[in-house]
Amino acid sequence: MKVRFWGTRGSIPVSVTAPQVRAKLVAAVEGARRLAESGSPLASHSAVEAYVDGLGFDVAGTFGGHSSCVEVETGGGEPVILDLGSGARPLGGDFLRRFGPGNPRTYHVFMSHLHWDHIMGFPFFTPVYLPGNRIVIHSCHADVEHAFRRQQAAPSFPVDFAQLAAKGEFDVLASDRDYEIAGLRVRAKRQLHAGDSYGWRLSDGARTLVYSTDSEHKLDRPEERDGFIHFFRDADLVIFDAMYSLADAISVKADWGHSSNIVGVELCQLAGARRLCLYHHEPAYDDTQIARVLGDTRRYEEITRDGAPLMVDAAWDGLEIEL
Repeated sequence: MKVRFWGTRGSIPVSVTAPQVRAKLVAAVEGARRLAESGSPLASHSAVEAYVDGLGFDVAGTFGGHSSCVEVETGGGEPVILDLGSGARPLGGDFLRRFGPGNPRTYHVFMSHLHWDHIMGFPFFTPVYLPGNRIVIHSCHADVEHAFRRQQAAPSFPVDFAQLAAKGEFDVLASDRDYEIAGLRVRAKRQLHAGDSYGWRLSDGARTLVYSTDSEHKLDRPEERDGFIHFFRDADLVIFDAMYSLADAISVKADWGHSSNIVGVELCQLAGARRLCLYHHEPAYDDTQIARVLGDTRRYEEITRDGAPLMVDAAWDGLEIEL
């Protein structure tokens, strides 16, 4: 099982600004200047590459700005997707590159919920415009079809849902029940979020992925806490909504339907999960702030560890994780 991240921001897509790019360049050039002054100039292309590779990710890269969209490669012929935020646009282009226009597929999409930042990429998802393709949207929301059709109705979008060349299907599932879909065992769990959201647990028999975004966790409620510990149990990877700091999540942003990095660590440790990926990043955070959250999370995991270490990452657009 391979997981590819195409959109990792929460609420609304964002872009890297010109001042932010300039700040990255200044930091990189300043570091090179100090190296030269210490007698270690970057005298070759390989030396330059090694120097760039040694810079922090917040300087040499970016966590990206697309909203929620994750691809799960299972080795089968039917692609699996989690949410259709703006990251669905580059994902659709990559599918076209990989499969070509004349090679129809069945695409399976598992929706966490129907807020705009999680469906907005669908009208820009190239496979929906190619005849022969079948797009199956699995959801625990009874009004899923209405939400997708309404998004493309005039005056919101120039191409009506009925004009799409691919065949669109909507599959309403029940939570807390196992299904066999696209070679995976799939189970959904209801989460605390406005209008409800659903986490997804996907297993291929060898590896297990949990996708839990747009979910607020009340760890002081034993029944809820224990339910998610069971849902996360022994997962190889948990993709987790870490949009807020713990202080915000329990004070000014309590009941806003999102969680924190600290809660993610605690749940994963209690569940015996192997890897945590922070996700649904706050759109107001720049790369430096997200990198700081990641560093703080890794330190918190280390000081609270009681058993096997929990690997902690922060998702970025383009990240691939092999399970």
